[in-house]
Order: sequence, then C-alpha cells, then structure tokens
Amino acid sequence: MHITKAKLETFLEDLPEQVDTEEVMYRLYLLEKIEAGETDIAEGRSLSHAEAVQRLKRKWQQ
Repeated sequence: MHITKAKLETFLEDLPEQVDTEEVMYRLYLLEKIEAGETDIAEGRSLSHAEAVQRLKRKWQQ
C-alpha cells in the first residue's frame, strides 16, 4: 500500500493519545481496503445493488 504523507498525518492526528500497535495496524488495514474499494469504483469494477442481489440469489439458491 502506498499512502501520502498528508493522509498519514491526518491518520495519526485522528488516533487517540494512547493507542496500541494492533489498533494502528488494524486502522491502516481498513484504510488500505477502503482506498482499494474507491479505486475499484472509480475504474468501473463494481456492481449495482440490484446486480449484487441477483448474483447472491443465484449463488445461494443452487
């Protein structure tokens, strides 16, 4: 994952004064997944709600 200094500074400012390493790692993981999702949406690699419902119906009704 690549992150800009500005985003990292904002990330650090949003953390509480006392935070453990696991919490920092978890939040970085979430940030990475959110940014990946936003990239997918911007590049058209997403489904509408109706398409997702239909895909799930087909999968679970077999």
